[in-house]
Amino acid sequence: MDDAQQIALLRRYEPIIRFTRGEQFFPMDAEAYIRASSLWIKRPSEEPQELVPASALTPETLAQPYEDDFGTVRFLKFVEPLSATEMAAHVLRQRRDDDLHEASFRVGTGRLARVGYASRVVDGLFRVGLLARGRVPGDAATAAALGYRTLMLQGHGHVYHGRVVEESGWVVLQYWFFYLYNNWRSRFNGANDHEADWEMVCIYLAPNGQDELHPEWVAFASHDYQGDDLRRRWDDPEVQKAGDHPVIYAGAGSHASYFTAGEYLTEIELNVLAPVTRAATTVERLWKRAMQEEPDEDASDAAHAGGSVLAIPFVDYARGDGLSIGPGQKEAWDPPLLIGENIGWVRNYRGLWGLYTQDPFAGEDAPAGPMFNRNGTVRRSWYDPVGWAGLDKVAPGAELLDVARARRAEITERRARLREHVGVKTATLRALDVQAAAMRNQPHLQRIYAQTLGDIDKLSREIDGMQAEITADDALLDSLDRYEQHLMRGGRGPLRAHIRRAHTPAPPNQAHAGRIAEIWAAVSVTVLLVAFVVLFYFNPRFLPIWLVSILALFAFIEASVRGT
Repeated sequence: MDDAQQIALLRRYEPIIRFTRGEQFFPMDAEAYIRASSLWIKRPSEEPQELVPASALTPETLAQPYEDDFGTVRFLKFVEPLSATEMAAHVLRQRRDDDLHEASFRVGTGRLARVGYASRVVDGLFRVGLLARGRVPGDAATAAALGYRTLMLQGHGHVYHGRVVEESGWVVLQYWFFYLYNNWRSRFNGANDHEADWEMVCIYLAPNGQDELHPEWVAFASHDYQGDDLRRRWDDPEVQKAGDHPVIYAGAGSHASYFTAGEYLTEIELNVLAPVTRAATTVERLWKRAMQEEPDEDASDAAHAGGSVLAIPFVDYARGDGLSIGPGQKEAWDPPLLIGENIGWVRNYRGLWGLYTQDPFAGEDAPAGPMFNRNGTVRRSWYDPVGWAGLDKVAPGAELLDVARARRAEITERRARLREHVGVKTATLRALDVQAAAMRNQPHLQRIYAQTLGDIDKLSREIDGMQAEITADDALLDSLDRYEQHLMRGGRGPLRAHIRRAHTPAPPNQAHAGRIAEIWAAVSVTVLLVAFVVLFYFNPRFLPIWLVSILALFAFIEASVRGT
């Protein structure tokens, strides 16, 4: 497939992105960002050093192969500190824009009200920890917004980077969106800020009966989701489309991709708390086993994916009420930019695409490029986009009937072999039984008799196992026959059977929790800690009794305010 054919396919199905009101950064040409950035290096036990200034850095420079010592990190740097005058001018302009048009953003309520006390405590510690750990400077988002505005005034439009991959019978259309900055924390009360942001969605095409490519699946990269949970079938009602163009609802500042507009509660678990979470999960599982309760697989999946009592809650606003980019929208896409391993900076630059803050949680460090993880290894979404979305086990629709028939033939052949083995072993078993009968009441053959009885028992168990396999194969073949008939009638499997943990927006009553509930959630942990300290200091003797009473009171207040 040549470049023109790839671009034609990409444009035919190019997504529409609907942003949240107040979003400041939109997909742009990554090479324009490179030319406006400087290249730095951070060697172990040394301060960062500038290798190439912004005025000299080009995509060709970044494409040069390099060698570094272990522990060395290369990174780009776009943002330079603002002067007080520049900061004041930007703030005034931002306020004017917020008053005049759709740039204004109104934060939702209820972030902390949606989680328990343990998560609120961890959230407070996380916020305090920002003061001590590496993070993006406070004026970086403002400087990035000014820099982005300057680049746009130079004529740069909205563009995506496209890649077409043929793998395992699928033709994968990858749409890579590069954002100059992620300001989720500073503007939208999210988890982190960082320079540069790469987001990606995939559309999976396969030949139909006439050998024409048509879309069967679409997968959106999102926070901490992986495999089957990333993808939806093309005919799933959750996949909103305008013609052949799927609609993406982008998270405000985070730019994560969602299928449905709404406010998404994202719980992020810190690595340092992972052992505690595993211990708590183990205790809960043992307790349920002791109480003979049925295990809750959905709850286990949620805990494994980050739904822990010690996770930190953040809201990702994907409201879709701001700018829309794509076919038929207010803003259109510029012609796509093809990327692949033939592009030097894609293949050779394994460093970060923005400031390296040395954040121990890595949340404030910039990401690597489309091909690499932060540690320089190749992303699975790059080298195996089919397996990345769990499609490695799924046959394209046009091949399903052939796969089902081939599987039925294999099982039929296996069942025939089993029946043949059963016949042979049954004959042997009967011969052994006759042999045992002949030795009965023959004292001098007692040892051989006992051995024969053991052989009979062993062989009988083997035959029983084979008969069980044959019975299971009979049932499986019946199911395959019915499934083949279903496919021949044009049917498909269930739309969402592959999804273990669907990321759904918060219901309206939770997304817009009462103001009293939000205020209580914000102050409850502080009040609880102060009460504990006061009681410990003035009346430690009755501390357990007071704690039980206070917790009961807090539970009553919590239930009351949630009902308001």
